[in-house]
Amino acid sequence: MRLVTSVLSISVSILLATCNKKQERQQVVQTPEGSPVERKAPNTKYKPAFEGQSRIPGIKTKTPIVTEVLNTSLKKPWAVTPLPDGRLLITQKGGTLLIADISGKLTEEITGIPEVNDKGQGGLLDIAIDPDFLQNRIIYWTFSEKSDKGNLTAVAKGRLANNEKKVENATVIYRATPAYDGVLHYGSRILFDKTGNLIFSTGERSDLETRPQAQLLNSSLGKTIRITVDGKPAPGNPFEGNAKARPELYSYGHRNVQGLALHPVTGDLWECEFGPRGGDEVNRIVPGKNYGWPTITYGIEYDGNTIGEGKTQMEGMEQPVYYWDPVVSPSGMTFYSGNAIPEWENNLFIGGLSSQHIVRLVIQDNKVIGEERLLESEGERFRDVAQGKDGALYAITDSGKLYRIAKK
Repeated sequence: MRLVTSVLSISVSILLATCNKKQERQQVVQTPEGSPVERKAPNTKYKPAFEGQSRIPGIKTKTPIVTEVLNTSLKKPWAVTPLPDGRLLITQKGGTLLIADISGKLTEEITGIPEVNDKGQGGLLDIAIDPDFLQNRIIYWTFSEKSDKGNLTAVAKGRLANNEKKVENATVIYRATPAYDGVLHYGSRILFDKTGNLIFSTGERSDLETRPQAQLLNSSLGKTIRITVDGKPAPGNPFEGNAKARPELYSYGHRNVQGLALHPVTGDLWECEFGPRGGDEVNRIVPGKNYGWPTITYGIEYDGNTIGEGKTQMEGMEQPVYYWDPVVSPSGMTFYSGNAIPEWENNLFIGGLSSQHIVRLVIQDNKVIGEERLLESEGERFRDVAQGKDGALYAITDSGKLYRIAKK
């Protein structure tokens, strides 16, 4: 175990202890406050639709924080979420669950999860706890499932056994079709909304032939989807009664949504999704709205060509609240609702993969007014970040680390 003390100010890393002791070092701050945290040239010449849509001025956390690596032995973790008792339920991409206590000690792997297809970006993905977990011990998870027609994103539920060694009565309750013979862009965050229904995300499966599915209302690809705990379309969905649309759809026009969170004050649903080269987005989801992919985007193809007609705006399509170019590869995210660090209240924290840091966004009146990069010196791909019952942030990395970030 090692400790990393982060006092976010202009500083350099200082080694404070030998390898036989706990190590403490200050976080390296790359830019002065007020300058955008991104200093690399953008991939495109696209202009933001409004001021503050990209490269907002940088900010710094004033409160001294301490970052602790609790565990380094996770196997490709994908999601972390707190249990009611404060422990952490963690998914591993290969198809197993674990529980970590607040010191980082892990249980044995929990069995009973149906087989997952963990090739490419697939596997056991996100997980959510039933609001009545203390009574029913039900959990819900998303995963990539292999079928005769290809692979798809599926949602399942089951009961965590009293001895916490297996999941009982695992049942698939929803499959995002059409299936496709590919291993990319499953999307796949899941959460409960304020009405007790499930909202989860799907990707458009990446390839040129599947991209148009994001715009089709008779497809589950490239969408946010709202269902009951039994997998049925949730009452009050925006396309309810529309014969040309699937009634479970909540929003559409998405590329690959790997972050979902509810704002702790407004209750609004927010998401983050991957762009191609440039064009990673943060969106506030309005039910029934079209978020544009692949018709409009602030990104370009990986080979440098424009996407479609190279448009960033179009009538009837929503603009992102914020976007990045170059990308951060945004994955799991959470709003901070604790009181341990008051300046973080209602801020949005997002795990960055290719950018190798945790994004902190200050949002006011549905606009981003400040951005910070946390744990940038760690050099880790941060897959998910969640707030624990103790008010700390917990983050997992592709390399198998579990972090705790709290007030010093």
